[in-house]
Amino acid sequence: MYGVTKILGIQGGYRGFYARNTIDLTPKSVNDIHKRGGTILGSSRGGHDTMKIVDSIQYRGINQVYVIGGDGSQRGAGVIFEEVRKRGLKVAVAGIPKTIDNDIPVIDKSFGFDSAVEEAQRAINAAHVEAGSADNGIGLVKLMGRYSGFIAHYATLASRDVDCCLIPESPFYLEGEGGLFKYIEKRLKENGHMVIVVAEGAGQKLIAENMKEMGQDASGNALLLDVGLWLSQKINEHFKKNKTTINLKYIDPTYMIRAIPSNASDNVYCTLLAHSVVHGAMAGYTGFTVGQVNGRHCYIPFYRITEKQNKVSITDRMWARLLSSTNQPSFLSKQDVDDAKVEDERTAKLLDGSPSNPKVEDKVASSNSNGVK
Repeated sequence: MYGVTKILGIQGGYRGFYARNTIDLTPKSVNDIHKRGGTILGSSRGGHDTMKIVDSIQYRGINQVYVIGGDGSQRGAGVIFEEVRKRGLKVAVAGIPKTIDNDIPVIDKSFGFDSAVEEAQRAINAAHVEAGSADNGIGLVKLMGRYSGFIAHYATLASRDVDCCLIPESPFYLEGEGGLFKYIEKRLKENGHMVIVVAEGAGQKLIAENMKEMGQDASGNALLLDVGLWLSQKINEHFKKNKTTINLKYIDPTYMIRAIPSNASDNVYCTLLAHSVVHGAMAGYTGFTVGQVNGRHCYIPFYRITEKQNKVSITDRMWARLLSSTNQPSFLSKQDVDDAKVEDERTAKLLDGSPSNPKVEDKVASSNSNGVK
């Protein structure tokens, strides 16, 4: 409807801009990609060289750039926008939030989250069947969630078969009264089996006390220690020491979840995001991410999206509902709760107060009708 004749797909993430890896995207070539998992463009870690990227945009004569991805990709898009603006190029830069972790702030949810929660049910159900089929059976499922435990949180609420959910935002401990081991003993005595769901970023400080750190990946993210294997080992060691026989089954469906096609809900949401972001760029807006906020589609400045991460609040009602569903202990001291409340208040002020990046306040997401051909 806008008369666009050429659309390029940049392959391999940000590195693809200057490696000149591109494919032509046509209605025919993208006709059924929503029925497939993964990405036809590919992805990568790192490779964000701002100068090379903007040089490539300028050289190719690109006048609209759409960046699809999570918080790291949106940060990269914000840097590209700043450099484009500095050079005075007539280029609109816009972002589409896509991360199953749901860790992008401001927006109601990110594309992919619903599909991930739905697929996680299969792993939890398998763990429940396995645990219930053995004496003192324990099903342990590790789900994605590096810094935000939304997948584990919502999959637990949806399943109703989970006895304990561990996420990065809520610290836990193993030994002593109120600890994880005591709770496992209690549930096995009552039910004869139990299911534990753990997010990949949970318990990292606890693990690091006895193990060396793993460094960082190409994008600068901390390489996490495998909490699933570590927790499995610790649980087995504890019950072996107490001369109690258990049957623990560990399930890691991480990449099975990543690889599935999106469900109907996400397909609809993705279509709406695509329409909204194109209309925004064509109207001359730039420096924004599109997203649903309180049910309405909005254009959000990059700096609002990248200044913090969306995390599970352990002092709100949704986490309280999970605790009442699983009957697990909170594992929290009064100090932990007070610290969480302070963080929630700080976050609320950050989102509701004045922009943290006044340098771009008057420019970001502003109209530039000459910026789009």
